[in-house]
Amino acid sequence: MSEVDKTPRSYSGAFLAAVAVALVVGIGGLLWSWSLSSRLSGQEAALADARDQNKKLASDLRETDARLKVATEELGQSLGLTQKQMDARAQEILRREKAVESAQQQTAQAVSGLSTDVSGVKTDVGGVKTDLTKTQSDLATAISQLQSMKGDLDGHSTLIARNHDELEVLKHKGDRNYYEFTLTKGQTKPVGTVSLQLTKADPKKYTYSLTVVSDDKPVPKNNKGINEPLQFYSGKDPQLFEVVVNTVTSKNQVSGYLSTPKSAPAPATVP
Repeated sequence: MSEVDKTPRSYSGAFLAAVAVALVVGIGGLLWSWSLSSRLSGQEAALADARDQNKKLASDLRETDARLKVATEELGQSLGLTQKQMDARAQEILRREKAVESAQQQTAQAVSGLSTDVSGVKTDVGGVKTDLTKTQSDLATAISQLQSMKGDLDGHSTLIARNHDELEVLKHKGDRNYYEFTLTKGQTKPVGTVSLQLTKADPKKYTYSLTVVSDDKPVPKNNKGINEPLQFYSGKDPQLFEVVVNTVTSKNQVSGYLSTPKSAPAPATVP
């Protein structure tokens, strides 16, 4: 009987142990479920709060849109413009701003190019000034080298040119008018407002004789040497004219020039 009595007791202990384990597991599950439930409740509350915030923001946005629409309509009405016209006006303003920016860029480029051109012009002007200074210096030197001779009429001194190059210097000086000529013996040649006639030439002695016809009056100039100024007065208001022969080419030909005051009448031109 003692062995038989021990077996039931053994089963009852195991049962109690299983019940205890199940009880612990159940309590743990309840605690975990409660914790999870608390977390879910917190998340749901946060989600609900976020939804409320979104609803409020959406409401505020709708209100703002409504106010903006009302303000736009009022502005359009005050300006007498529809929304479409306002949009078109805005596009036109943008287009004008772009056009102004483009014009400013083009102007800046043009100014830059102009600055470059001005720099080049300044350089050219500097070069011209240098050349002009040199030309003036050369002219002054050439004038200083011209020979001063006394005329045959009253001993009046005058600058004479001994050749074509020196005559060009005198022309550039600009004090008088100059007419070059070549005379052939036996011919009367108009030079300026007078006429000249070669009557004699001696290339060995470099002398010659000629007649000046001025104001219909012949004025003989005999046995004169080259580069000697032959002076006479001519015109309604008499002014001093000068004839200079530079070369005696042969017995029949001489060359030189006539010098007249700037105020003297110009020779008539043949049409």
